[in-house]
Amino acid sequence: MANNQKSNVFAIGVMFLLFFMIAFVTNFAGSMGVIVKGQFGASNAMAQLGTLANFIAYAFMGIPAGHILKRKGYKFTSLAAVTVGFVGVGIQFLSGYVESFGVYVLGAFIAGLSMTMLNIVVNPMLNTLGGGGNKGNQLIQLGGSLNSVGGTIAPILLGYLIGGAITENTQVGDAAPAMIAAMAIFALAFVIIGLSAIPEPHMETAEEKAARLSGNAKKDAYGPMSFRHFVMGAIAIFFYVGVEVGIPNTANIYMSGLEGVGPVVAGTIVGFYWFCMMLGRLLGGVIGGKVSSKQMLTFACSLALVFVFCLMFIPETVRMTIPVVGVQVPVSMVFMFLCGLCTSVMFGSIFNLATEGLGKYTPVASGIFMALICGGGIMPFIQGLVADAAGFINSYWVVIIGLGYMLFYALVGSKNVNKDIPVE
Repeated sequence: MANNQKSNVFAIGVMFLLFFMIAFVTNFAGSMGVIVKGQFGASNAMAQLGTLANFIAYAFMGIPAGHILKRKGYKFTSLAAVTVGFVGVGIQFLSGYVESFGVYVLGAFIAGLSMTMLNIVVNPMLNTLGGGGNKGNQLIQLGGSLNSVGGTIAPILLGYLIGGAITENTQVGDAAPAMIAAMAIFALAFVIIGLSAIPEPHMETAEEKAARLSGNAKKDAYGPMSFRHFVMGAIAIFFYVGVEVGIPNTANIYMSGLEGVGPVVAGTIVGFYWFCMMLGRLLGGVIGGKVSSKQMLTFACSLALVFVFCLMFIPETVRMTIPVVGVQVPVSMVFMFLCGLCTSVMFGSIFNLATEGLGKYTPVASGIFMALICGGGIMPFIQGLVADAAGFINSYWVVIIGLGYMLFYALVGSKNVNKDIPVE
């Protein structure tokens, strides 16, 4: 029993490391946008193709990675993911020397495939290691806090390693130390995972594999989509990622155009949003063992709705000075970055609720979840269209709709009404 507990602790540590890598590499792509804009003469939109390529990769790789996880297990999928990540960052590294913007975007896309596979591994694995329920949710929230740490460190480390702040004159080659560091972390993760004993609770059995290879596999009458609470949870994840990204991104563009604020201050204030997400995930990890996923999601969505309504209806003329930036900004924007406290715990809560009781269908379900992370690209685009037509503030009705659905899911849609389906 003692050996099993020690093994679980080590496995949890490995999953936490992978959680860190997901955000580190994803936010790395965002920071590189300024660099490629200068070197390749890319437009503002084109400079974000690296980040977009990361998100699009989820739609391509989500479901296939779920099947890989089912057939090959957590350890194989983890090793494959860090290998793909190493290659993706390596291609981005080479893009500066071959001076090809297309090569850079290709590298970002391949790195995104890696992030998809890692996400598919860490969420169900931590939920399983925690035994599901509150403990499973607690581990996911703690892992999420390290995810936020990785996302915060990436741009800071990039700036430090290139010798200071990123400027328009910085080239991809100048960021080589940061990319080498990322590849080194991937290599270290490969070694650690390779030496780790990772549980395989959902991997197909030898009998299932033999039947599949012989063509005699019995077609399962059910799947993740047979569970109402999972289907509604997958939709909730689509809305969640769109809300998480849409709140700060739209606020950044809005504030950048305000007199007396500008893009520098706007970017700093948006940084507070991500910092609040880190704090929220740490808090979620502390209380996650005592509070159910349903309670956590209900409270987070309700409070976020209050914050967004404050953001929308407090007049722009009502301003306050934020000490850190020393500039007067609309009070409504304070509620923008406070939303980070709420969005921080939503993903883990939704995932835990949606996969509860799925058993053998969990790996494939995780893949479907990851595919729907593409909502992080689609929802903000829709919000942008609304902003063009009706103004930035009115575009937050898109966020309200997303939060409203997630609240409905927490209160009603998350109940498993398909307990008669065999999951072993």
